[in-house]
Amino acid sequence: MNTRLLAVPLLALVLSACDPHYNWRDYRSKDAPYNVLLPGKPATHARDVRLGELPVRMTMTAAEVDDVVFAVGSAELTDAAQAPAALLAMQTALARNIGATITSQSTSQATVADGAQTTVSTEAKGVRNGEPTLLIGRFIARDRRVYQVVVMGAERHIAREQVATFLDSFKLQ
Repeated sequence: MNTRLLAVPLLALVLSACDPHYNWRDYRSKDAPYNVLLPGKPATHARDVRLGELPVRMTMTAAEVDDVVFAVGSAELTDAAQAPAALLAMQTALARNIGATITSQSTSQATVADGAQTTVSTEAKGVRNGEPTLLIGRFIARDRRVYQVVVMGAERHIAREQVATFLDSFKLQ
C-alpha cells in the first residue's frame, strides 16, 4: 500500500519533467560528420553563402519549437587556416540578424584524433520583430569544417535546460 502512495507522486514528478513541446530525436547529418538531438522534425537546406570573404556551401538543419529555432550549420572550407575568419563571420552574421550585442563569449581549444578543434561559445541579446531575442551558440572549427550550433528566439520562450540538451548533444564523428 505504501508503495502505491509513493508511486503516484513519483509518476507525477516524472511526467511534469517531460515537456510535450519537445520531441527530441537523434539526427545524423548526411553532409557533415556530426549527430545532434533536435527537438522536432528537422528541415535541411543548403545554399552558397559568404562567410566574410570566404565563399562556401553551407548546409543548415533546423527544428523550431514555440518560435525558438534550434539549428546546426556546417560548411567545408578550402583551407583549415580560414577557420578563425569563418567562425567570426558566422557569429557576426547571426548577431547582426537580431541586432544583437554579444554579452558573453569564451574560446576553448582541444586536441582530437584528427587534429585540433576550436570552440567559441557565445551568447548575444538583441531585438527581433520588437521582442527581446536571445542567441546562444557554439561555433566549432575542426580541420577544414566549421559548424554553428545555435538556439535563437524570443528570450521569454527559451528554456535553458532545453538549450543545454541541444548544445550538449552535438557530437562530431
